[in-house]
Amino acid sequence: MKLSVAVNQMSSRSPHAEYGALPRPGLPAAGQRRRLPLSGARGPVTAGRLFTREALLDWRWMTAEAPRPQTFADDVLLLVSELLANACLHAGGPQELVLDATADVLRIEVADGNPNPPRPRPARSPGLPGGLGLRIVRLLADRWGAATREHGKTVWLEVNTPRAAGDLPRPVPGPGAHRR
Repeated sequence: MKLSVAVNQMSSRSPHAEYGALPRPGLPAAGQRRRLPLSGARGPVTAGRLFTREALLDWRWMTAEAPRPQTFADDVLLLVSELLANACLHAGGPQELVLDATADVLRIEVADGNPNPPRPRPARSPGLPGGLGLRIVRLLADRWGAATREHGKTVWLEVNTPRAAGDLPRPVPGPGAHRR
């Protein structure tokens, strides 16, 4: 199955350009929302990581010049992997990945077909795999939560961007949000 990508942005650059083929445009001043449909896709975790990596490169949040480039990018890619893996393991698979970026906040959303909210699993013995996904989300995300929708739920998280990670105060989360 071929994945299609929707990008709402001010720039006309294709998100599928070869690495290095065109200069990376950076994040448009108005922000950008990118969607990756994943219903029925093979390898949704890998597809979501590659999609997110491309966005981070385009937004220049994954370059040597970006503040905290590797730490921020590694954290974001791990968070995307955790949300997508949780949807695969506990919700019948992800339906869509959405990246919504502004200069200050990156919001990551994963929609799935299961209306039940995510719940942390009991602690396991060290060294046993599994059960750490939401703990990782709580540690790395600045805010996270879940919202029910007509046919399932959307699990979301927000991370302050490299620009906002410095001295800007963190916004107060809305209802239903979890803070670390």
